[in-house]
Amino acid sequence: MKKLLMGNEAAALAALNAGVNLICGYPGTPSSEVIETAAKYNDGSTYIEWSVNEKAALEIAAGAAYAGARTMVTMKQVGLNAAADPAMCLSYIGVKGGMVIYVADDPGPISSQTEQDTRRFGGYSKMTVFDPSTPEELYRMIGSAFALSEQIGKPVIVRPTTRICHACASIELPERLPPHPIDGFRKSSDWVIFPGLSRRRHTELEALQPKLSELFSSSEYNTVTCRGTTDTAIIASGVSHSYALEAEETAGTGVTLIKLGCAVPLPDAFLLHELAGIRRVIVAEELDPVIEDALYAFRSKYGLSFDILGKRTQTFPFAGEYSVELIEAVLRSCFSIPPREAMPPIPMPVRPPVLCAGCPHRASFYAVKYAMEKKAKREATYSGDIGCYTLGNAAPLNMVDTCLCMGAGITIAQGLYHAQPDVVHFAFIGDSTFFHSGITGLINAVYNRASIVVIILDNSTTAMTGHQPHPGTGKTMMHTQTPPISLEAIVKASGVTFMEVVNPLDFQTMVDACLRASVYPGVSVIIARSPCIALVKSDKHCTVDSSKCIGCERCLREIGCPALAKDQTKVGIDPNTCTGCGLCREICPKEAIRYESK
Repeated sequence: MKKLLMGNEAAALAALNAGVNLICGYPGTPSSEVIETAAKYNDGSTYIEWSVNEKAALEIAAGAAYAGARTMVTMKQVGLNAAADPAMCLSYIGVKGGMVIYVADDPGPISSQTEQDTRRFGGYSKMTVFDPSTPEELYRMIGSAFALSEQIGKPVIVRPTTRICHACASIELPERLPPHPIDGFRKSSDWVIFPGLSRRRHTELEALQPKLSELFSSSEYNTVTCRGTTDTAIIASGVSHSYALEAEETAGTGVTLIKLGCAVPLPDAFLLHELAGIRRVIVAEELDPVIEDALYAFRSKYGLSFDILGKRTQTFPFAGEYSVELIEAVLRSCFSIPPREAMPPIPMPVRPPVLCAGCPHRASFYAVKYAMEKKAKREATYSGDIGCYTLGNAAPLNMVDTCLCMGAGITIAQGLYHAQPDVVHFAFIGDSTFFHSGITGLINAVYNRASIVVIILDNSTTAMTGHQPHPGTGKTMMHTQTPPISLEAIVKASGVTFMEVVNPLDFQTMVDACLRASVYPGVSVIIARSPCIALVKSDKHCTVDSSKCIGCERCLREIGCPALAKDQTKVGIDPNTCTGCGLCREICPKEAIRYESK
């Protein structure tokens, strides 16, 4: 059967068709659709879960792989940071069942804090990395990665990038295999990572690298896709290979195009053969110069003399996504071919990211700001976190002063408090992010007596990555109900003695809670609870009574809701965009805004 699939969908079906026994991970664009697709097509024979964070997911997958199960764990590149501790140790310990670590990198970055390159982690941890160049190749690589993992007894990384994750292709799907047989966990001291075992395993890991290099030299994923007529070759990996193929077809420079789908470790024998007679190598790879740096060592090791053009020579940029146009421009420059006459760029409208109309986070931010600036008149700092509420940094709210990584809002606020104890320090964190990595920071604040205000923005979902369930929702990816984990119970168990649960759309109540929390001597927590507007639709919207509106534009200036707009000398509300949250109604000084049924 042929099916049109997104890259992530292809990866999920490839894992199911390979008989995977367990899939787990944490949502993060551009990787989220893998688990969602696997759950959609799961016949019940594969266990699938959203774990509370990537570290937990990797350790769960490792435990099942110890017993001989085929497992896949999914995350984005910054998620690998959270999972780095078990990942590094697992490279030493090894696995029995095939284990694929699916890490989606995000050149651009389009939806991430960093542009980090997972191939670097592969080299650092001595893990093999597959680097697909198309969704079709990604599909094939998943099966190959499981097989290789079982062959070498180590986890294997598959590293698609955003354009591969979200591109679509028509893929031939074979009949699904039954679940991989699990022969069970066998007790052995080899599963316990003592220093003596680690020293021995490190030696074994180093000895494995040249064997993998030899193995990859005959891999179907390391190939020559275009045999040229000049002494110049392009070595490309990932989606850059697809760009290079199209760029060469247009430029017609006669280069040899070499695709490295498995470049960690470098396939020495393959390159020795294919680079014979080549005098110049252009390296096209997004993000880090992983292949380029390895080529310098390769050239020295074998006494070769070809020139290398890449990031180190400023031929390509270090940051950002590549494109067909970029690689074609490099080819034309290298061969002194005049650039093509480019079409003038089409001006595109600029739309800054903004919180949705009716988003309860806007109400939370505005209430805190109003309480501190208008009521208490106190200096305050606002530490943000990772989620759609990071958009609270935009004008006119301007309520995110810091944002580092998942869970860091609470701990950054503690550092600010210890440096400036006379300032009020707020930390904003979402409900899913709190479960992911906020609990540790909250306990640390209580234990070390930091006076901070933690606002848990509870909208009952993981909104930014596609509304996945989390431990507080009472739903799992196995389509079962489970007791929801209470935020209140966790906060109380952490030793917090000041906690209030407030609906942020009840403006005055939220303001009063913020004022009380700001003067509390210790850790205070407000759970701002209101469901994501994308999940719960209202049957009303707001409208402006023009006879009462005086055109003061306070609602426009202070809350920045996209449903509000200037209507000649007064304010208007778009009924198609408005969700009836009523925040503008709460703050209108003339009560000129009223509810109206849709």
